[in-house]
Amino acid sequence: MGAQLPNLPPAAPSAEDQVARIFAWRRGFNAMHLIDLGTRLGLFKALAASPGRSVAELAGMLGLHVPYVQTWCTTAYSLELLDADDDSQAARFRLAPHIDAILGNEAHPRYLGGYVRLGAEFATDDYRLAQRAFATGEVAPYQGRSDGFTSAVTQAIAGVNVMLARKILPGVAGVADALNAGGSLLEVGCGTGFLQLQLAKAFPNARCTGVDIDPTGLAAARRAVEQAGLEARVRILEGDVGSVVAPESFDVVVMVEVLHEIDPAIRGGVLESCARALAPGGWLVIVDETYPSDLAQARQPDYRFPLQTGFEELMWGNVVPTREEQERLLAEAGFGEAPQRSVFGEGFTLLVARKAAR
Repeated sequence: MGAQLPNLPPAAPSAEDQVARIFAWRRGFNAMHLIDLGTRLGLFKALAASPGRSVAELAGMLGLHVPYVQTWCTTAYSLELLDADDDSQAARFRLAPHIDAILGNEAHPRYLGGYVRLGAEFATDDYRLAQRAFATGEVAPYQGRSDGFTSAVTQAIAGVNVMLARKILPGVAGVADALNAGGSLLEVGCGTGFLQLQLAKAFPNARCTGVDIDPTGLAAARRAVEQAGLEARVRILEGDVGSVVAPESFDVVVMVEVLHEIDPAIRGGVLESCARALAPGGWLVIVDETYPSDLAQARQPDYRFPLQTGFEELMWGNVVPTREEQERLLAEAGFGEAPQRSVFGEGFTLLVARKAAR
């Protein structure tokens, strides 16, 4: 046998490697804006409904300028968002596999148009303010923004909410039984009420309550509940969870992409209020993100999405917690055992903690 080679550190990137990476990131910037234009102009939706269209036909359907649509389609084809029947100028375009669901159907759980819009429009606006903010520390918080911003956030996490209602909660031992038996569920940070509707559909015997402090989202949530005819089973409350719900009145409390949006100074108090709201033996289910605890983790794939969120939402005043902070906060709130922890999707953390039974 030959001598075993030592484990050598990876070679340092060359200048050309670094240049190529920056050009790739620049292409990614353009790709996000191309996708955002495609959703705003209805191009993805039109091709989902009527595949195999020429540029002229597509432009005519939507009242758009043919040369612009030609450039959009050619670039989208290069990004493998579109396919075509041939490579001529008269090619007929269709969506690439799965793009109809991901970018052409707002009702699909995998739809990402809202997530792209959140970056292309609202994060871009925030970045324009960032140079001054880095000097002053000012923030533009989530609460009180426009209806468009609230709608984009709702769309951005819609797939996660659907997964929580249809797959995650039914997979937590005992939760589905409690809710199907007429149990009660509280959502902290209910926003526009999308998850409330999903939960009410998934658990038709359950009583659901959503609480939030953002008046813009709450107005939309109340409209959504009324339009769905669910006022008898779904309540929407405004205010701090510690003051608007009775102690020990819920079997399940859920928080989806909310923990990292709470000011670190009051996170402990919010989780303590969640614990008080739970009946003995009740479940707290959190979907959030986990920031790396050190630089070694910062280059691991599971932390790419949390790092991206931490930077993108810096101007919102949001701080993504580390694993150590998550577990400390839950312990201090009274959840004695360490939470069940798993990672899913692009880097979402699922935490399940249970309140001690009497």
